[in-house]
Amino acid sequence: MDAIVIAGGIPGPDEPLYPFTQGAPKALLDVAGKPMVQWVLDALDGAETIDQFLVVGLDENSGLHSQKVVAFIEGEGSILLNIRCGVKKVLEINPSAGHVAVVSADIPGIRSEHVDWVVRTAMQTDEDVYYNVITRQVMEARYPGSKRSFTRLKDVEVCGGDLNVVRTMTVTGNDELWERIIASRKNVFKQAALLGYDTLLLLLLRQITMESAIKRVTRRVNLTGRALLCPYAEIGMDVDKPHQLELMRADLSRSAAQPVP
Repeated sequence: MDAIVIAGGIPGPDEPLYPFTQGAPKALLDVAGKPMVQWVLDALDGAETIDQFLVVGLDENSGLHSQKVVAFIEGEGSILLNIRCGVKKVLEINPSAGHVAVVSADIPGIRSEHVDWVVRTAMQTDEDVYYNVITRQVMEARYPGSKRSFTRLKDVEVCGGDLNVVRTMTVTGNDELWERIIASRKNVFKQAALLGYDTLLLLLLRQITMESAIKRVTRRVNLTGRALLCPYAEIGMDVDKPHQLELMRADLSRSAAQPVP
């Protein structure tokens, strides 16, 4: 499978990580001796299920290295637009690509075996979208004090992961749906209309299970999808705030100091 690394975010002066980035891309923040995104590239390099990948939002002069990277392309602003331009570039390079893995540059804890688990688990079925979720128990056992935000459903409390799988034609072949998703990203009323007010109400009242929520939302947007209950907290441990940056610096420094068995 091909993959896309989304690495275009540059924190503004009013964002928590600005004192650390000072106008530079967040993906290039130093984490335990190398750029945060380099940890992600290393995981993809070692993954048996990833053939090649491209990086959206950085250029070839960023000082990164990888055996499998085939292109660095300029970002288009928002995450959703970057995903779409990344998928289009994947199809230019590999027209036969059916699904792609979409990976955020700010999850430096991931390892190759985590990537392989996601791809292999997803490809057990043939859906349009696969979305990783991590339970509170798994996240807080691995990263106590991470202060992640969780959604409480009827049967489980979860946060979202930042390594997911999508069918290429879902992104490139449905302009109307994609435009609605982009238009709704900062408007709660448009989001509610996209999901369906009945589903939103059940979510707010915590009266819907995860499986039911996925079925309702995908039916609403005329897609198929599956939530992957991921056992790896690293896939959901993104770096958005200073305490999360320090947490990952300490965690990965400890890992790097451990002798190789």
